[in-house]
Amino acid sequence: MNAVVHQYYKFHSEELVLIVQINPITLSGLEILMEPDGKIEKTSRQFEPDIYEDLAADGFEEASALEFNLYLKGLANPDFSL
Repeated sequence: MNAVVHQYYKFHSEELVLIVQINPITLSGLEILMEPDGKIEKTSRQFEPDIYEDLAADGFEEASALEFNLYLKGLANPDFSL
C-alpha cells in the first residue's frame, strides 16, 4: 500500500477563491473554484512539473487538508472580503 500526502494551495481575492489539491508524486489533483454568487466548480487536473513555481508566481499560499475538504464537502463558505 502506497500512502500519499497531498499538498494544498489557495488563492483568495474579492472575485474568487481557488483551492488546489496536488498529489506530489503523479502531479494530478483537484481544483475547487468558488465565486461570491455561490457558484462552485470542481475540476480534475494533471499539472505540469513546474506547477509549484507557477503557484508561487500567481500568489498562491499553502492551505490545509482540512480547509480543502470542508470546501469540497460544502461544509464551509469562503469569506470574499479582504
